[in-house]
Amino acid sequence: MRIGIDEARRLAERGLAGLGLPAAEAARVAEHLLDCELRGLGYAGLARVLSMAERFADRPHQGRPITVLAETPVSARLNGGDNVGYLVGHEATRIATEKALASGIAVVGANDTWYTGMLSFYAEMATKAGLAVMIASNATPWVAPAGGTEPRFGTNPICFGFPGDEGPVIWDIGISNIIHAQAVMARRLGQALPEGAAYDAQGRPTTDPVAALDGAFMAWGGHRGSGLGVVVQLLGMIAGSPVMPEHLSDFGYLVIAFRPDLLSPLEEVKRKVSAYSALIRDTRPVEGGPPVRMPFDRSAALRAERLAQGEIEIPDAILDAVRGLAARG
Repeated sequence: MRIGIDEARRLAERGLAGLGLPAAEAARVAEHLLDCELRGLGYAGLARVLSMAERFADRPHQGRPITVLAETPVSARLNGGDNVGYLVGHEATRIATEKALASGIAVVGANDTWYTGMLSFYAEMATKAGLAVMIASNATPWVAPAGGTEPRFGTNPICFGFPGDEGPVIWDIGISNIIHAQAVMARRLGQALPEGAAYDAQGRPTTDPVAALDGAFMAWGGHRGSGLGVVVQLLGMIAGSPVMPEHLSDFGYLVIAFRPDLLSPLEEVKRKVSAYSALIRDTRPVEGGPPVRMPFDRSAALRAERLAQGEIEIPDAILDAVRGLAARG
């Protein structure tokens, strides 16, 4: 079903309010979810309101504040207060941005959070301020390491962002063939998962999302994706997460931001970033293939297209369920 962007935002805010989030927090989370929808990532969009409802049913919303446990001019460690990661990641990135602008570089870690969402959302915050950034977030173990069939690390996104004259370059990836939100969405819609994406609880390959959620996802790229998964899990531990975070609980979030002018003039860096992006896009494509893109090109283009249209498309089952939650708000 097609729905207006403003209507979808209001619906998300009402649904989140129905879960007990204060108005300002509901608006911040809704902004993130709507950006996912605009960029074609519906499994991480309004459907996440339903996932949050399920999580709160299992572990009620506590409403504890996000607190700073330790701080220096170039660092901070936050306790997320069991708040959803859309809020914790935003606050951690805001603090990192302010400190990096003032001191040149900053590292901020946060724990006691969950569902950090698209790391590229936070990378855009930093690159708009003229900063380069690296962000990582670990999670509940859902992914098996290369050669194994039992979960040992999360889908563990890692993201890099660079400011440019003609927009940022942002590379944001998870380390599994599918992410948790895609399996949950497939379960909601009664759809099968792609081949080669998951194992069931007995270690057998499966396309059943229910079986996959009880088993493990496969890391992409064999030992390469698996190695990145291990690295992000360790970075999350540095931020304060336990070795094996419980289900949707106590994720770790780490952001390192710095001013490029510590090494080169900012305007020169931005010019070079855009010049290099043009070289990548001008690469001769394989015969019969589409034009070569830079990371983030697809997302940015689709977001611009949908903003111009003023509408997004959401599966009826998801929309009806979120409307049910909104009626409680």
